[in-house]
Amino acid sequence: MRNDELLALDRAHVWHPYGPMPGRTDPLVVESASGVRLRLAEPTEGQAELIDGMSSWWSAIHGYNHPVLNDAVRGQLDRMSHVMFGGLTHEPAVRLAARLVEITPEPLRHVFLSDSGSVSVEVAVKMCLQYWRSLGRPEKQRLFTWRGGYHGDTWQPMSVCDPDGGMHELWTGVLQPQVFVDAPPAAYEESYAELLRTEIGKHAHELAAVIVEPVVQGAGGMRFHDPAYLTVLREACDAHDVLLVFDEIATGFGRTGTLFAADHVGVSPDVICLGKALTGGYLSMAATLCTSRVADGISQGEVPVLAHGPTFMGNPLASAVACASIDLLLSRDWQVEVKRIEAGLREGLAPAAELPGVREVRVLGAIGVVQLDHPVDLAAATRAAVREGVWVRPFRDLIYTMPPYVTGDEDLARICAAVRAAAAAG
Repeated sequence: MRNDELLALDRAHVWHPYGPMPGRTDPLVVESASGVRLRLAEPTEGQAELIDGMSSWWSAIHGYNHPVLNDAVRGQLDRMSHVMFGGLTHEPAVRLAARLVEITPEPLRHVFLSDSGSVSVEVAVKMCLQYWRSLGRPEKQRLFTWRGGYHGDTWQPMSVCDPDGGMHELWTGVLQPQVFVDAPPAAYEESYAELLRTEIGKHAHELAAVIVEPVVQGAGGMRFHDPAYLTVLREACDAHDVLLVFDEIATGFGRTGTLFAADHVGVSPDVICLGKALTGGYLSMAATLCTSRVADGISQGEVPVLAHGPTFMGNPLASAVACASIDLLLSRDWQVEVKRIEAGLREGLAPAAELPGVREVRVLGAIGVVQLDHPVDLAAATRAAVREGVWVRPFRDLIYTMPPYVTGDEDLARICAAVRAAAAAG
């Protein structure tokens, strides 16, 4: 198919994420991908290929077309691409569950597999609500979180995204009203810690769970906060009999410099949500892990099952590549890789702080953020980055990068140059 024919059909039929229908701008057509590069079907702004500064929305941590992950998918494909998970099981899913229990914080023991990060949060919320219903306390049905968060686009996750100015503000008055406090400060402040303790205690009688993105608030604003707040939440939840949920869909598998963001302070939640990098960006899959306390509580209820069952739950292909991706990550000195990227981002993005319209530059692990003092001109910023040979996807007032861990120093420098160019243009 010619490029113009493909784009015409795309405009007519394909509804892209967070975009109108029909689209107002043509997307770039990717023909293939390998390593950290996306090859375009037609050169754009003089570039035939682009360095991926986004890890395909933070998932392709090993880059593209990796031989180890390719072999995992091919080998499983020859055996079995899919089988229903109701009443049946198979080695890839069992191995994956056992591996996740092994590497996540204690005492997470039980694994529910699903198809996407949003659904993993839905499952987490359902676990918490059903836990309290099973214990005869159905009044504990609200969720507590801080502003500036993002937990997905399905129903319950939308209810704990930032209600003011967030992308789901449209649904105010329809979604279940949850309990919000101000977004956490970057540095530790005892007054904010006391606010968390006070508000959790005040609402404990109606709270099923506290749910937060630990250390990094992702699509809600790319904000970082002191890990010590996680300890405050754990202690407050224990004191007031409230469950604690960590949404580590974006932060899991090394992105912040520890394997999981909770590891920064050694705090364990009652429920954790994983996704994105779980399969190395190959196939859609997510996981919700919980403690025995949560699982046993549900099992003792009038309805002793978790009434949730995705058709493609535990998909063998996704499970096999997830196992391979985890093993590949842990076989390398990934912490050194992430620290190297962090150092490169700090050096390469620092000059952006002097650009007109730049409010702040911040870096943590393999995450680099340039925040503007105005909404970014998406089209202009994207063109500027593409001219530098790099793909980034700005939003709101943010131009940021989350490169694959295998990104070399030269490519990392080009990503930083592209982010600076996008900030200057946007």
